[in-house]
Formats: sequence, C-alpha cells, structure tokens
Amino acid sequence: MSNIKAITGGEAVAEAMKQINPDVVAAYPITPQTIIMQKFADFHADGLVDSEMVRVESEHSAMSCVIGSSAAGARSMTATASAGLALMWEVVGIAAGLRLPMVMAVANRALSAPINIHCDHSDAMGARDLGWIMLFSENGQEAYENMFLATRLGEHKGIFLPVMVNLDGFITSHGVENIKTYDDETIKKFVGERVANKPLLDTNTPVTYGPLQLQDYYFETRFQQIPAMEKVKKAYLEIGKELSKITGNKYDYFEKYQMDDAEAVIVTMNSTSGTTKTVIDRLRKGGKKVGLLKIRLFRPFPYEEVMEALKDIKTIAVLDRAASFGSHAPLYSEIRNSLYDLKKRPNLHSCVFGLGGRNIYETDIEDVFTKLLNEDLEEISYIGLRK
Repeated sequence: MSNIKAITGGEAVAEAMKQINPDVVAAYPITPQTIIMQKFADFHADGLVDSEMVRVESEHSAMSCVIGSSAAGARSMTATASAGLALMWEVVGIAAGLRLPMVMAVANRALSAPINIHCDHSDAMGARDLGWIMLFSENGQEAYENMFLATRLGEHKGIFLPVMVNLDGFITSHGVENIKTYDDETIKKFVGERVANKPLLDTNTPVTYGPLQLQDYYFETRFQQIPAMEKVKKAYLEIGKELSKITGNKYDYFEKYQMDDAEAVIVTMNSTSGTTKTVIDRLRKGGKKVGLLKIRLFRPFPYEEVMEALKDIKTIAVLDRAASFGSHAPLYSEIRNSLYDLKKRPNLHSCVFGLGGRNIYETDIEDVFTKLLNEDLEEISYIGLRK
C-alpha cells in the first residue's frame, strides 16, 4: 500500500528514517541538512520512533557518536552538509576503516571559502575516496527510496561499509514534491533487523576496535576494504530488485534516458538530470537525437557498465557540479577512465556548472546539446560563468 504526500526532499529522507526506525541517530544542525533532522526530531518527540536521538555539539561529534553506536551493534544514522561533512573528515574515514555500516544523508552544498550555503557537489566529491558507498538522488522520491537501499546495502554480509545518500541542497532538500511513500510494515519487513558483525558489546567474543597498526598490519587491513567495495555492485542490484517489487522502480547503476539512438549524450547526476530530461523531450520533438546517462551509484563506480552504455555514442558532455583544482572535474574523470579501453572513443567534453548554487537553465543545457551536435563544444567549458 502506498500514499502520496506533498513534502520536501529533506522531509522525505526523514520519513524514510522514521520507517527504518534506527537504534541511534546523532545530529548537529547545518543548512541545508537541518530540515532532515528537524523533521526526524518531530517524529522522535511524537513517539513515532524508538531511536536514541543524540544532540551533539558538532558534526565531528555526530559522526563519532554513530561510529560508537554502530560498533556496539546498533543501526545508526546521521545527516550533514558542506562544512559539516568537512569537519567530520577525520572520523568519516574511520567509519569506513572500521567497516561500520551506517547511513548518512548529505544535502549537497558548496564548501567555503567564500562562505556559501547553496548547492554544489564539492562536499561529497571531497569525500569520494574515504571508503564510503555513495548514492546520488535526482529528486525527493529517489532520496526517500535510496535510504532503504542504503540501509540494506551497508549491512550486507561481506560488505559492512557506511553509505552516503546525496541529494541537492535546497533544490531537492527544500523543494516540495509529490512523494509516494509506502506503509511502515512493508518497509520494516524490507529493511529487517541489523545483524551485527562482531559488535563491541558482545562480551562473549571480545574484539578490539581502532587499534594502532603500523607498517606490519596497516596495509593488509586497509586492503580488505577493496574486495568489500567490489562486492557492492552485485549486492546493489540484488537489493534493488527486491526493493523494486515494492516500488515498481528500477535501481540500476545509472539511468539511460532516450539513449537507444542518441548521437549526443549528457552525463550528470542529481537534480540536473531532471532538467536535462525536459530539454531532451523538447529536442526529440524537433528530431534531435539526444539522450542522458544519469549516474546513481558513484562509489563504487561502474566503469565497465558505463563503457558499454556509452561506447556507441558519437559525442558526450559530462556535467559536473564540482571542480577538481589542478585536475579534471570528478565525474568527467570517471567517465574518461571508463572509456579508456575503447579502440574508438566518443568525443568527450567536460562542462563544470552550478558552483555555489548558480542555476543551470534549460537554455544552457539545450546550448550544450546544440554544440555537441554541431561539434563545436570546447573540450573543457564552464556553463554560466561570467567572463
């Protein structure tokens, strides 16, 4: 049974958290994540969840708290954004290094300086090599459903890794949409109960968490995260098929939109994907063969599958809402790596856009497609940048 609610993307994430009913939730407010924990706090105050809710003094403490609770065997969650994620940096890596499943929603926001509270992906991209599984959400509906997928995925036997669910700050977190929610019992059955792996409080089987490891053991311990991350892709599809029986939606590594005969394709993530679809629909009516590849699973990155999806495309523009100073933009780098082994590679272009929340308009995306089709798009460009 399902129900339609007109709520924001942030409230949709909180609704998912309420249905999951985690054992421990730690929170510190930061724009634009605050709406998530504020709504969850309402659920907590109303007695709709059994969670132990811990109000901490910083984001570093929030992550430290859920590390401790997860190590004890409790299903644990938090949420953050921007500078909050940056303040967590030290312990974000510890969560993955200790192989602790937890879910953290990130309402993507620009990093300082200058101070900015609006959307780009610099926060998430700064954390992309810290060992977390990373999911991206086009809209509130995907953010809601990704929370369920993330819970099962991180706790999957043989994986035991934390999961980050990304949604665009303000655009998705504060945008009201019609969200299809599912009944509590159905979701409760889907997520199940956490089966802890060597919990810290199991006194019959004592373990050590976070010991000092120097040259003799550190390498081997860190290496274990590599095969664990490699197992994610298979588990992601398996859990996605199970969730699909509830929602009717697909949970592939990426979404292909109007790509069967496309000559020009845009690759992007999160809310910009929806705008791109609107432009594609309009251009298709005019006979333009254009399409979209929307990445959903960013870590681990599905290189072989992306290569297969893009190998026959004539020309591609990768739209990044983040810059990588001194290097190629993050998503562009991954797409470029995906295509490396092809004997004949598509023409590939990098387009950085939307830093600090600057809007990208339908006319901007249409311009990218037009230049792709006319073969006059620069290899590296910056959409909407005043010169």
